[in-house]
Amino acid sequence: MTLALLHTSPVHVPVFDALRDADHPGLVLRHLVDEDLLRRAGDRGPGAVSGEIRERLTDAVGAGATAVLCTCSTIGGVAESTAQEVGAPVLRVDRPMAAAAVRHERVVVLAALAATLAPTLALLAEEAGERSVDVRPVLVEGAWERFMAGDRDGFLDLVAAAADAVTDADAIVLAQASMADAAERANTPVPVLSSPRSGLAAAAAVAR
Repeated sequence: MTLALLHTSPVHVPVFDALRDADHPGLVLRHLVDEDLLRRAGDRGPGAVSGEIRERLTDAVGAGATAVLCTCSTIGGVAESTAQEVGAPVLRVDRPMAAAAVRHERVVVLAALAATLAPTLALLAEEAGERSVDVRPVLVEGAWERFMAGDRDGFLDLVAAAADAVTDADAIVLAQASMADAAERANTPVPVLSSPRSGLAAAAAVAR
C-alpha cells in the first residue's frame, strides 16, 4: 500500500509525513518533489507541464505506487487528467476541501500565488455543480515572496491577517496546501478550510 505524492515544494514532505503518522499508520508515502513544475506552470500555464507530470507519475506507479496525490493546487487538475495514461488513480489534494466549501453560500478564496486562483475557482465551480455559490478570490499580497524567501512565519502571518480581514463570507478557503497552518493563527469566526488532512485521507482510502 504505497501512495506517491507529487509536490512542488519540499516544505510539504514533513507536513504529510506527520499527517500520515497521526491518521494513517502503515501507509507508505513516496515523495516526488519538483519545484520547477510550479515555476513553468506559472510562466506558461498548467497545461504546459502535463507531459512532465505524466512521466513522473507513470514512473511512480511503475515503482509500486497504487495511487498518486498531487499536493499543488496550480497543477492539480492537470495531474488528475493523467490518471488513465498513468494507470492508477490520481487525486488532487484540494478536491475534498472544495467539496466542503461549496456547501456554503459565500466563499472567499485566499491564494498567495496568482497562478493558483484560476485552477481553484474552476474546481469550486465543478464541485458546486448546479448550486449557486458566491465565490470571491483574494490574492494575499506579499505572501508568496515571503514563502519563496523561506520566511514561513511571515508568510503564515500575512495569510492569517487576510483571513481575519474577511467579514462577508460563510467559509474561507486556503487555496494552497502551504497555507494550512495559517488557520491556527487566524482569529476570524468564519470557518477556515485547508486541504492537507482531508486530501490525504481521500488519497489514503483510494490507495488501500
